[in-house]
Amino acid sequence: MKKSRSAVILAVVLVCLALVGFFAYNVIRDTGKDGKNSISLGLDLSGGVSITYQIVTEDYSQTDVEDTKAKLEERASSYTTEYSVYQSGEGRITVEIPGADDPYEVLEELGKPGSLYFISQTDSEGNTNFTRNAQGQTVLSDGVTIDKLTENGSVVLDGKAVVDAKAGYDSEDSGKAKAIVQLTLTDEAADTWYEVTKEAYEKNEAIGIYYDDHFISAPTVSQKGGISGGTCQITGMESYEAAENLATFIRVGAITLELEELESSVVGAQLGSAALSTSLKAAIIGIILIMLFMIIMYGISGVAASVALACYVAIVVSLIQAFEITLTLPGIAGIILGIGMAVDANVITFARIREEIANGKSVKVAIKEGYNKAFSAILDGNVTTFIAALVLMLLGSGTVKGFAYTLMISILASMFTALVVARWVMYSLYTLGCKNEKLYGRAKERKTFNFIKHRFVYFGISIAVIVAGFVGMAAYSANHKGILNFGLEFVGGTSTTVDMGEEYTVEELEEKVVPSIREITGDANVQANTVDNGTKVVFKTRTLTSDESQEMGKMLVDKFKADESSIESQSISSTISNEMRKDAILAVIVACIFMLLYIWFRFKDLRFASSAIIALVHDVLVVLTAYALIRISVGNTFIACMLTIVGYSINDTIVIFDRIRENMKGRSRMTRGELAEVANKSLTQTLSRTINTSITTIIMILLLYIMGVSSIREFALPLLVGMICGSYSSIFIATELWYIMKCRLGKNRIKES
Repeated sequence: MKKSRSAVILAVVLVCLALVGFFAYNVIRDTGKDGKNSISLGLDLSGGVSITYQIVTEDYSQTDVEDTKAKLEERASSYTTEYSVYQSGEGRITVEIPGADDPYEVLEELGKPGSLYFISQTDSEGNTNFTRNAQGQTVLSDGVTIDKLTENGSVVLDGKAVVDAKAGYDSEDSGKAKAIVQLTLTDEAADTWYEVTKEAYEKNEAIGIYYDDHFISAPTVSQKGGISGGTCQITGMESYEAAENLATFIRVGAITLELEELESSVVGAQLGSAALSTSLKAAIIGIILIMLFMIIMYGISGVAASVALACYVAIVVSLIQAFEITLTLPGIAGIILGIGMAVDANVITFARIREEIANGKSVKVAIKEGYNKAFSAILDGNVTTFIAALVLMLLGSGTVKGFAYTLMISILASMFTALVVARWVMYSLYTLGCKNEKLYGRAKERKTFNFIKHRFVYFGISIAVIVAGFVGMAAYSANHKGILNFGLEFVGGTSTTVDMGEEYTVEELEEKVVPSIREITGDANVQANTVDNGTKVVFKTRTLTSDESQEMGKMLVDKFKADESSIESQSISSTISNEMRKDAILAVIVACIFMLLYIWFRFKDLRFASSAIIALVHDVLVVLTAYALIRISVGNTFIACMLTIVGYSINDTIVIFDRIRENMKGRSRMTRGELAEVANKSLTQTLSRTINTSITTIIMILLLYIMGVSSIREFALPLLVGMICGSYSSIFIATELWYIMKCRLGKNRIKES
């Protein structure tokens, strides 16, 4: 019997490893040197197309440039969440879109940003401004030009009148949903629009929407008396995709400046081709180590967790492929957080099963009771994090939105595999003969540690660390080094293009050329990109002086035989725009508010919610201290790193609060001593779970740090600090804060000592 049982367990483990290996093999196989990936990858992992536009309009302001960049970001976002739009030199804007190897194809799809006009069908003298050709397309009448239409007043509005245009659905009387475009105009344009549409309705004429050099739509007015309020719907779309395409062209057409394409090229992965392969290897090794750890720690339950984890990997990879989500380093952070939550859900359940066995329940009953009692903690932890991800998806932009997509998928997959797959495997193994309680383990009676007694010591340690961070930031600022080590993505810099005379990979550039550039510039965050798989290379550094640029050029010529005539330097703006920063900050604030409301609703006590949010802020400040003192580069991954820590921290804290809530049932009136006893007991009961979950998550991040390239390490290091800090705050900060609030705040506070 023992041999057959061992054979079953071994077979299950082999199936897990085979599943992980199969999906890992497919990803690695399809992510080849030809740049074709089974998963869409971002600029940092795969490279893509870089298109530079020249501003043609004269006498423009920086505000006009920022408005134009924002509109181009909207256009780029229809292709991927992982785009970059930044100012490159005087009068130039660069758009980078990942996952493409043909710049001309992207240019054709992206379109040359031009001017948008709304044109009446006839002018004031009754002349026809546009007609339909033999193919049914709306075209300008013979001899009619935009200049003439502007002169005679037939151009009723231009792109500046557009506030927003988005695709949607509208139900008709039949109840069948039809695709539409919802158009919103400025307040100033609303009155004009009312008069124009009123006249068009009376004449039964269309209003043409003219973009760049062609009509993109010519809808007729169906509302009698004109359209007021500055909002309207364009109906008659053949599909939602057609509506989305029209809305996108209207948005991008509403550009303040006129642009023309200056140059386009294919750029290599910002982190180099090795970044992806090393990350994948680290992930595979990490998952296998986590499986082994779970099996060693939890026996037969660990086998079930391993199967669930293998299924989690398979589901996440499949969904990312199916929904064509662009994967970047921030996306990898979301998946790592999902792995942590998937393992955590299993650890919570297994701890409960062991407790039930220790209480004298049979294995079968213990499994059932374990899942039932663990459900509320798993649900609350995952829902709280999912709320944050949902808010980030709705309000965030760029990498924040990409992070939110992968996090949402990871949360759903982790809940399904932990609550359904692992449970099914547990019952299957039990049915196959794994019924001995020794295979599942029995909870040991642990001496309750008095966490509450030393609360002010913990608070003092945290305050000292955070204060050290602020002091360090002040000191660096006084020395003109910046409060944080902001990277190019935040502050911009200098881009130097040079023909090296021979082909280099990003890894070769990092090893041979970048160190010499660092010596000259004193910049530790030099970025190197290859162009068109040829001999041209782009180096991005902090903003260089004229002397530094000349010295760098001379070094490249003397030391690496670069073509001196090909060297071109220009200033570049930050790729993380002010709008993206505002979106990220707003999204985090709103997410915290909604998380606070959810915890308040579920726990019926605002003090639980408040202490959880304060602990979350504590973790963010501690990680910020690490960024400040260690001088980790603050770039694209900074926002994702902070968001990952927020998700991990809140989930960790909720589990402990759930146990406190359970231990307080039926005890409406307690002394402070009894309250401290409940808090200490709950922390002690969940301590092993917190430690084991932290170990499994840290395994993944530590391997990324050890095996990854330098840029991956800069991403993994603050994540590592955040995970450790998140566990620390859950044990030593959040519950202690709740205890103080429970004793001193609220109508039902505990007054007696």
